[in-house]
Amino acid sequence: MTVLTAPQSAYHLAQSAHSVDLAKGADLVQSIDWAAIAPPTIAAVAALVVLVADLFLAERHKGLLGWLSAAALALAGLAFVPLVGEDRATFCLTSGTRACSYIADPFTLTVQLLVLGGAFVTALLSMTAVRQERLPAGEFWFLLLSSASGAALLPASRDLATLVVALEVASLPAFALVGLRRGERLSSEAALKFFLSSVAATAVMLLGVSFVYAATGSMHLSTVAQALPDVDSRLSTLAATGVALTLVGFAFKTAAAPFHFWVPDTYVGAPVPVAAYLSVIGKAAGFSGLILVTVRAFPSYADAWGPALAVLAALTMSVGNLGALRQRPDRAHSAVRLLAWSSVGQAGYLLVPIAAAGYTEEPDQAVGATLAYALMYAVVNLGAFAVVATLQQPGSDGRLDDYRGLVRTHPLAAAALAFFLLCLAGLPPGIVGLFAKVTVFQAAVDAGLGWLAVVMALNVVIALVYYLTWTALLFRPATGQEAAAPARPRLSAPLTATVALTGVLALATSGAPQLVLRFVGTALF
Repeated sequence: MTVLTAPQSAYHLAQSAHSVDLAKGADLVQSIDWAAIAPPTIAAVAALVVLVADLFLAERHKGLLGWLSAAALALAGLAFVPLVGEDRATFCLTSGTRACSYIADPFTLTVQLLVLGGAFVTALLSMTAVRQERLPAGEFWFLLLSSASGAALLPASRDLATLVVALEVASLPAFALVGLRRGERLSSEAALKFFLSSVAATAVMLLGVSFVYAATGSMHLSTVAQALPDVDSRLSTLAATGVALTLVGFAFKTAAAPFHFWVPDTYVGAPVPVAAYLSVIGKAAGFSGLILVTVRAFPSYADAWGPALAVLAALTMSVGNLGALRQRPDRAHSAVRLLAWSSVGQAGYLLVPIAAAGYTEEPDQAVGATLAYALMYAVVNLGAFAVVATLQQPGSDGRLDDYRGLVRTHPLAAAALAFFLLCLAGLPPGIVGLFAKVTVFQAAVDAGLGWLAVVMALNVVIALVYYLTWTALLFRPATGQEAAAPARPRLSAPLTATVALTGVLALATSGAPQLVLRFVGTALF
């Protein structure tokens, strides 16, 4: 028998401990599923490529950056095609609950389709604006791609830290995009108001997230959902406060009333393509985050956030539609202001199914109704902004009166805008808008929220007034100054392609609304 001396024993113990540490280290090492994270990664890498390429391109070739950005967004959108029908996860814990921070499931892919598709349309829409308004091309395309990468990351995030980081990556570049028109007072004021309101929302949200983490000891949504019902009674108030503050932060991000005050001025001060981007992609990011924290992280508090979101939905749609109704045709920037207030009203409709998810045992169907409505809204709202961007000359006030008699000067643009407005109103031939609204109604009724369905019905009637008023202007003969106005400029190729693309998509979904409504009732999580 061999007898070890004290130094030898210490040596062997150290060697054993080192072997154990190596084994633990091996357990912590995991492979990254690059295919799963490809959509946001491609957009982020393209942003860096564009920023570097801007340093070497001559001024006359800066237009190539726009086409490069559009191609990168199209490639990022195609990258999730191999993921369809699969549930992939990466950045997972290697022990315990094995919770994951990134999951590519049907919910993630649907929102990424909306975000990257909307960003691609925005890129086409922006090419002419960047040239006409002499915006710094490199900065513009870098900021747009960076924001799109954050918005694409957000629906895949399954822990609170990644969720907040993704939301800020989507939001921070948007501040700069709004204020990129240097020397313009409206642009600077819009960027400042947007920045201050968003920073306040982020501060409130981070405080809420820290309270939730303190009460549950975890950041992963699945673990938080399991821990909240069993939280220590001494921490119950802290947990409830954290849940409330987190939801308030997302209410700011989704422009829910009374946290909507930044929307009209921000949309007016921003370039029209940026306003279109905020109305669709910014809203999609905020709502996907709200769905994740309510349905996935805080289901045990459904009896609290369900009624709260129902009240917010009713207030938001009422404030938005009444604000749009007050827009006068002869007021400066009334076209964009009407679309801004309309987007607030549409946010109220999008909140209805999420509120309904708090009253049902199958929240997937309610979430599916929100996504179906968001897809419809994205297509037709981008189309409406595309027509506005196409027809608004540099230096124009963008009044609704400018669209009087548009059918005589630009019949195709007038027909497209009329169709987009009818889709938003939910009137034939905009069948997809009608079906999407019926789906939202059904979600409210099935959840027992009859009063909310009544409020929504009243708001749909109010919205008909201003949507039909604008539509009627397109076909009224121009008189006075409108009749003497100079002919509108010829349409550029990117703007024409944008209007045509959104018009074709709106027609296709109206002819076959099941293309959008198939997400209702689908197991998205």
